[in-house]
Amino acid sequence: MEQDVLTGYKPVNDTNVYYEFYPNQSSDKTFVLLHGFLSSTFTYRHLISLLKKDYQVLSVDLPPFGKSAKSNRYVYSYKNLAETVIKLTELFGLKKMVFIGHSMGGQIVLNILHMRQEIADKAILLCSSAYLKRAKMPLVLTSYLPYFHRFVKYWFARTGVKRNLQDALYNHSIINEEMINGYMEPFLKDEIFMALTRMIRDREGDLPRKILNQIQTPCLLIWGDHDKSIPLKFGEKLKQDLRNSELIVIRETGHALPEERPMEIFEYIKGFMEKSQMAAE
Repeated sequence: MEQDVLTGYKPVNDTNVYYEFYPNQSSDKTFVLLHGFLSSTFTYRHLISLLKKDYQVLSVDLPPFGKSAKSNRYVYSYKNLAETVIKLTELFGLKKMVFIGHSMGGQIVLNILHMRQEIADKAILLCSSAYLKRAKMPLVLTSYLPYFHRFVKYWFARTGVKRNLQDALYNHSIINEEMINGYMEPFLKDEIFMALTRMIRDREGDLPRKILNQIQTPCLLIWGDHDKSIPLKFGEKLKQDLRNSELIVIRETGHALPEERPMEIFEYIKGFMEKSQMAAE
């Protein structure tokens, strides 16, 4: 039976990680949700309301985003973020999870599958980051300049939350004050910009093709056909490189799939889970 949400922080890898855990005693499946860059568990609020009725759900604010700590000592590499998520799930005693990753969160899911394939039952990748290179060395070196975080803050202020949402969404009519405020709240203090500066230095490139080819976990790829951030061509390439995967394209949809199409995503996830169950039987 669905129970109330448990929220809080757990110290993992020398940083405090915020989580929302929705226990469900009637389900033996746990979904672990990982958001994208400049986002938080807030982006999954609509999908969580659907998933928690049938499954157990753990949604994580990846450091330094959302309510998680914004340490300038934490290593913000994909590898360390993946290890942090793995250790968090171990603290909850979770086994054989289904990982959902949106955008950058998808790349972290892929790192988890590469590092610890045995803990993942399946994976759902929503407009997943793929084939991005590491930041160019001039930018990495520039990030060591004093007060560089102020330039990061200036860039964010100039683009603005509403502009970023307009770029991520195909349907601009769903943008409202709740959405704008939800995405803006974590960026009201300077600590986040200092952590983002550290992330510029720490973030390695996305996993190469030879490693993607080794991942055997069943993966469902869902993409918006109007994704401007990570265009569909990357999803099609990822489908080829992940040998046990299928790709679904949702029409008239942008990059922010959990905002625009939570019900469709939920239905595709249920179909993916049911098909796997039938194959197992």
